[in-house]
Amino acid sequence: MFGRGAAKKSDNTKYYEVLGVSKNASQDDLKKAYRKAAIKNHPDKGGDPEKFKDIAQAYEVLSDPEKRDLYDQYGEDALKEGGFPGGGGGHDPFDIFSSFFGGSSPFGGGGSSRGRRQRRGEDVVHPLKPDTVTGDIVFILQQKEHPKFKRKGDDLFVEHTLSLTEALCGFQFVLTHLDGRQLLVKSQPGEVVKPGMPMYQRPFMRGKLYIHFTVDFPDSLTPDQCKALEAVLPPSSKTQMTDMELDECEETTLHDVNIEEEMRRKQTHSHQEAYDEDEEMAGGGQRVQCAQQ
Repeated sequence: MFGRGAAKKSDNTKYYEVLGVSKNASQDDLKKAYRKAAIKNHPDKGGDPEKFKDIAQAYEVLSDPEKRDLYDQYGEDALKEGGFPGGGGGHDPFDIFSSFFGGSSPFGGGGSSRGRRQRRGEDVVHPLKPDTVTGDIVFILQQKEHPKFKRKGDDLFVEHTLSLTEALCGFQFVLTHLDGRQLLVKSQPGEVVKPGMPMYQRPFMRGKLYIHFTVDFPDSLTPDQCKALEAVLPPSSKTQMTDMELDECEETTLHDVNIEEEMRRKQTHSHQEAYDEDEEMAGGGQRVQCAQQ
């Protein structure tokens, strides 16, 4: 066992400098520093693999009270002599990163975890004949539908319904992301959100997260409520018409419709008419052309 009395003191500040914290940093300080530095320098995000490894080693030592105490007193060499491989940081930096984030990726996807090979399922073997000219291997990924989020390229889209009061006076809500993170979404005081207005946040993601707002309007208003709204909202642009002009207008009736279903119905009806026309032509009907004189 390593004898502390005969220890030769070596550098005991490097790990703190790597994480950018002071020597009296708390465990919470270490976690925050590691999270920020590891995400910034992760190889999957274009970071330096060696720096990513140093960050993991520093966090592994300083987050362990026994290793940290030995390091603070005698430095990195003491950790090696004390039986800790690699200066106390002998684990795979990708394993440390994955364990820190609970096995999930903070990048909004699975993450490739470079340096490790995970086997899943059986190997696929495709024999090649001699002198075969090889081509590319093409993988076709089937995307699993999510009940809340929709993906378009690198971006994610999510629908959220606001009440009319929230749309006009402000709102605040928490959105749970795919990786479990809680995102606080709120509007500024006096900011009016219109139906369909896209907004996005971008924490640790390659793409953007778009939030499509739908405003839930009330079914009806009382006369007193209408007067109260007219008193605070901008005046409506009512067209002034005489009684004679109004009598010449044709009165219309409004109905609620689902525009998507309406478009599908029209498309189906159009296809059916085209099919019926083809049937008539096949039955001997003659096509008439109009020649311009």
